[in-house]
Amino acid sequence: MPELPDITVYIEALEERIAGRVLEMVRIGVPFVLRSVAPPPERAAGRRVEGDLFLVLHLMIAGRLHWMKPKAKLNRRSGLLALDFDEGTLVMTEAGSRRRASLHVVEGEAALAQHDPGGVDVLRADAAAFGAALRRERHTLKRALTDPRLFSGIGNAYSDEILHRARLSPFRMSDALDTDEEARLRRACRDVLKEWTGRLRQERGTGFPEKVTAFREGMAVHGRFRKPCPDCGTSVQRIVRAESECNYCPRCQTEGRILADRALSRLLHDDWPSGLDELDARGLGVKMR
Repeated sequence: MPELPDITVYIEALEERIAGRVLEMVRIGVPFVLRSVAPPPERAAGRRVEGDLFLVLHLMIAGRLHWMKPKAKLNRRSGLLALDFDEGTLVMTEAGSRRRASLHVVEGEAALAQHDPGGVDVLRADAAAFGAALRRERHTLKRALTDPRLFSGIGNAYSDEILHRARLSPFRMSDALDTDEEARLRRACRDVLKEWTGRLRQERGTGFPEKVTAFREGMAVHGRFRKPCPDCGTSVQRIVRAESECNYCPRCQTEGRILADRALSRLLHDDWPSGLDELDARGLGVKMR
């Protein structure tokens, strides 16, 4: 799903286009997208973008926003929702057949707060707040960073980039870091998210962000399976589980160990490589500068 850098540029682009403007009409393209009963979405029509009635959009994995011409027609296959303003229409789409994106209409700050999972903002959290969130539950670092109840705005892509920057294994346990490692992780969170927000702002310019993706040119490890790590040249490795993947550099992050992919290690049994030397010997793509 879109992570903090993408969400930030979405919000900035929307503020430029709809802040203080009147929402003329709410058009529901597919009934399932509306997940609340009261108040009805029609109550938002004719109101300015302010006040205490909120349209809560959950983009989930494949949901995206688009700014189109006024009264733009909804695509029958992917168009979920259209919000019509005088100068344009905000359209929410979702790729694929698994419908997860949603709209909730809520009234009042208290009702809006119920949609906040509660994760800390790593750009604002001090060391104590960051550490408390990290140690609140015992998880791998990969899972902890992507849990919205613990940390806000970090998903599959940027967690890979953060852990690579921090030189930490995605399988390290969240309650096992020493003081230096915890500080390094917090610093990596802040640096990676700030850097990529800056990059996406520059890419957007004055337009509306249309290239919202988890795979971007310039990433260190995410989406770079078997490509060389930009820091040491070692082949980036990958673990795939369900709909997510974990990308890492074994030399920079795991002291040369190859983390076991559940499906592949079950298939290969004793043939699963335990380190870089075995991986290289099997011709699986270790590349050194």
